[in-house]
Formats: sequence, C-alpha cells, structure tokens
Amino acid sequence: MTTATVVENDTAVTEPKRGTGGLVPRFAGRRLDLLYVPALIVLGVFTLWPLANGILFSLTDWNGYSAERAFVGAENYLRLFEDPNFRTALGNTFVYGFGSTLVQQVIGLALALALDRAVRGRGIARAIIYLPVLVSPIVMGTMYYLFFSYNSGGLNDLVIALGGERTAWLSDSGAAVAIIVAVNSLQFVGISMVIYLAGLQSIPTTYFEAARLDGANARQSFLHITVPMLQPAFATSIVLNLIGGLKLFDVIQVLTGGGPGYSTNSVSTLIAKMYFDSQRAGYASAMGVVLFLIIAVFTLVLNTALNRRRLEQS
Repeated sequence: MTTATVVENDTAVTEPKRGTGGLVPRFAGRRLDLLYVPALIVLGVFTLWPLANGILFSLTDWNGYSAERAFVGAENYLRLFEDPNFRTALGNTFVYGFGSTLVQQVIGLALALALDRAVRGRGIARAIIYLPVLVSPIVMGTMYYLFFSYNSGGLNDLVIALGGERTAWLSDSGAAVAIIVAVNSLQFVGISMVIYLAGLQSIPTTYFEAARLDGANARQSFLHITVPMLQPAFATSIVLNLIGGLKLFDVIQVLTGGGPGYSTNSVSTLIAKMYFDSQRAGYASAMGVVLFLIIAVFTLVLNTALNRRRLEQS
C-alpha cells in the first residue's frame, strides 16, 4: 500500500493510493501524476519555449546575430502580405500541401487495395513501396535532381533518344512546382499505403460476406463498407500528409533552391532565405508564426470535420 499527498484547506495530507508507486500530489481535488513532469519539461523546453521566443522575435527588427533588437510591433506581419515573394511562397505551400496529400491518398489507397489481396510477392512489393520513406529527403531530392538535370539528366536523355529536344524542367516554375509535388508524393506514398493496409485488415470479412449474400457487387461493397470503415485511416493519413506537405523544405531546397527567382519557394524555404541570406530574422520569425498558425488551423479543422463525419456514419 502506497500513499498519496492531498491538499485540503491549503494543508497537504497523505492518503492511501494503490498502484501509484509513490506520492501523487492533489490540488483542488485533482491528482497530478508526477510521471507527467519529465514529458512536460521536454515539451516546454523544446516546443513551447522556442514558440514563445519565435513570437517575440517576430515583433522585432533583428538580424539574427547581434544582441540588439528593435521592437517594431506588428510591422513584420503587415509587411508580409505586401511582399509578392511571400504571397508566391504561400500559394506554393498550399499547392505542395494539398497537392501532395491528394496524390498520396489516391495512390496509397489504390496500392493498399491491390496489396491487401493474397497475391504472390505482396510482402516484397510492400517493402519496395515503403523503402523511399526511409531515405533522407535530401538524398531523394538529389537523385531526382540528377534525373531532371538539363545536361545529363536521365529524362532528357530519354527524350533525345525518342527524337525530342532537351528541356529545362527545373527552370520552368510551373513544371518545377509539379515535379516537387510528384517527388514528395512518391517518396511518402508508402506511409499512406501502410495506414490504409492497417485499416483494410481491421475490417471484419463477415461484412463483405453478408454483402455478397445480399447481392452487392464489388463497387457497392467498396462504397458502403470499405470507405466508411476506413474513416479513421483517412483522418490519420490526410492529417499526416498535409502537415508534411505544408512544411516541405528539403526537396525544394535540393531540386530548385526556391528558383527560378522566388517562384518555387515554400514558406519554409523562404524563411531560411530571409534568415540566413538577408539576415532579417524578425521578418523570418513572423513567417514562421504564420506558417505555424496555418498548419494548426488546417489540422484542427480537418480533424474536427473527419471525426464528425466518422461519428455520423457510426
């Protein structure tokens, strides 16, 4: 039998408490499990404190190196939406986030449906599809940079062999943005596949057997059994992919460096340019705060909408 510390009428008392392994403080009638304290410290030091500092820096005119910081209030935020480079980067960020998410859901679900069947070699196929997830985005970006390179790229060599002409794929902003979306999607589609495979394997086969007895075809079973039962998998995969796409950095930096000009920057790569190249740390911090708010809002809205839809269908 262990004991627990209880605060009653501003006085700490001790009460028996089983299974705690030690003292459990109680404040205002609520117990505080001391096992949470290390996690709270880590959260505070590595998440909350940097976030608070970032917000403070965003209210200053600071070069990122000197000890002097001039307070400018909301000036950095007001300047953001007058900056054409930021507007371009913000638009690209939405394209990378939502474009990659859409592609990964479609391909990931299709692969999961194909590899959920008892087909020969499906284990090897699953491993091959998931393998790029384990590769560093910098390595993946470098590999595709060599593939799309103008002078000695594999794609241009193939085009020439077919009688075409060399194309500067990464020098055209529209093509470069599409390539970045495709590269990011192909690298991380394995995550969606695994999530959907787990969801498919959790659906009882008796549902499909009953549907067949009732005369349902494959399409009807998919729409009325598979899709509703995959709602938790949809929520998890969409939110994870969207967060990753909205904060995309490595692949852009390696493939285009944000160019030509500023046309393929995401907010993340523009933050790096402003901080390290232009030494405008306060302005870069304001971009970081805006990006954090965008990700937080979209994550909250998506989670709420998907969970509400799941409850309505349950």
